[in-house]
Formats: sequence, C-alpha cells, structure tokens
Amino acid sequence: MNLARIILVRAAYAAGLLIAVLVLNFSMMHLAPGDVADTIAQSMGGADAEVMAQIRADYGLDRPFVVQLGSYVLRVLQFDLGYSFFYNESVSGLILSRLPATLLLVITAQILAIFIGVVLGVISARRPNGMSSHFVTLLALFGYSAPVFWTGILLLIAFSLKIPLFPVAGMVDVRIEGGFFVKAADIAHHMVLPVITLASIFIALYSRLSRATMMEVLGSDYVRTAKAKGLTTREIVYKHALKNALSPVITLAGLQLSAVVSGAVLVETVFSWPGLGTLAFQSIIARDTPTILGILFFSALVVIVGNLLTDLALRLVDPRLRGRA
Repeated sequence: MNLARIILVRAAYAAGLLIAVLVLNFSMMHLAPGDVADTIAQSMGGADAEVMAQIRADYGLDRPFVVQLGSYVLRVLQFDLGYSFFYNESVSGLILSRLPATLLLVITAQILAIFIGVVLGVISARRPNGMSSHFVTLLALFGYSAPVFWTGILLLIAFSLKIPLFPVAGMVDVRIEGGFFVKAADIAHHMVLPVITLASIFIALYSRLSRATMMEVLGSDYVRTAKAKGLTTREIVYKHALKNALSPVITLAGLQLSAVVSGAVLVETVFSWPGLGTLAFQSIIARDTPTILGILFFSALVVIVGNLLTDLALRLVDPRLRGRA
C-alpha cells in the first residue's frame, strides 16, 4: 500500500473517530445536571418559568435530544462551534485567540522533554550500571509521581517568591516596551517555569523509554557487527543505534498528546497562562456549555491529528513501516 493511500485511509478513520467524539461529548454534557438556561438565570439573579422557557427556546433546548445533537454536529461540520453566552463572543474566535499561547507552551514543552529525555536515556544506556543510569531512574521516579500542579506551585514558590528570578503569572509584562526581540525575550522569560513544569513528567517518560530501547538496540546483531568493523562508540550510538531507538519515543510522544493537553489545563491555571487551559477552567466555572464543547472538540482534533502525524513520522523514520497498512 503506497503512502498516499495510507494517508487517505488514516484520514477516513480520523474523521469517523472525530464524529464519535462529537456525539459522546454532546451526550455527556446533555446528561449533566443543569443547562445554559439555569446559568443565565443565576447570572440574572433568578427568573420565572416563562423567562426560563423563553431562554430554552432561544437556545434550542426545548427540542428533542436527537434534533439538538444532529443540529450541533451539522454546525460543527460547517466550522461553527456556537456562541459563548459568558464571553459574548463566538467560540471559534475565543479558541483561535487563545490557541497561539497554548501551542507555544505545549510544543516547547514537548520538544524540551523529548530532547532532554532522549539525551538522558542515551547517556544512561551507555553505562547502565553507572551513576548516570541511577540518576535517570530517580529523575523518572520523581517526575512521573509528582502531580504537575504541585511541581508548578513549588517552582513558583522557589523561583518567583523566594528567589524572584521569573514572573509569577501571565505571558507578557505590559510595562515592557520595545520591538519584536524585546517582546519575544519577555515571553520567553515568562515561559520558563510553565514549560519546565509541563515537561517534567514527560522527561521522565522519554528518558526511561529511550534508555530501555537504546539498551535493546545496542545488544542487537548489527551493532555487534559495527563494533567488529572498528566503528567508534560515538558512531555506533548516534549514527546507527539512535535512529532505531527513536521510533518508540516518537510513538509515545504522539500518544501522550492527550496527556499534554490535559496537563496544560493545570499548568495554565497555576501560572495564569492565557491559553485554552485557562479558558477551559473559566468556562467550567461559568458553566459555559458551548465553549466547553468547543474546547473538547478542538482538543480531540489536536490529539487525532497528532496521532496521524505521528504515524506518518514513524513511516518516514523506519523504512520497514512504509508499506504496511
């Protein structure tokens, strides 16, 4: 099966999965107690039955569930995620305005976690019984067991309050004026603690996985053949073994996209980062159903597309997978 056909098949599966997620999200929100009318009435200080009925009619909540579901799915397929009654703005506009901040945080954290995790894994695999291997094991144990919000709070206390090296919250300092590079440096300064917090748990995962796969690859026949040919350890590790050892790491990185997105909600809330995580938290507090559904849909879209890209990246890295369905 050629690569173009594989992409089409995977895209069809992804579209079906996305529709299933849409139906599930809407059904779960429908089963939850209360609705938009209750929230609007609470913000108004109360409303009688006639006003409540009018609100439900305006939002289409008086129609049967199947009709509401069908209408919602059709709107989403037309790229209409609805209107936020809390922010008084379209959900699509809200998501697009917060998306760059979240993408910047998530992508930077993932790149940092993969790079540091692979480097630590390779170093420890070369000396599996040395101090570096024990250090990676302890780091993985701490990083994986510590809740991400707890790590963020500790970093805030240590490096924002006790030792004021980094900002407490936000993405930019409104007092700073200057050109592009000045503002970019300010954003990078604000990013340090959130990125380290979000990357901490994934550094542990990638380091342990890359260590295990690298040790397995270093014990394979072709590596022994390379040693017999007189290749240096550096050439064997970084030119031959590392390429094969990266496949499981790439796979895990794609599968962890959902965990990264959910972790971003906690990290953004702790550091008041103006992204989708903070928007989701505020929407849940306000019971802004259209915004919650829009964020859930967009998060599912990111995860599904990320897994699709991961599959394609694996086929590019490992030639053995290119012809498989």
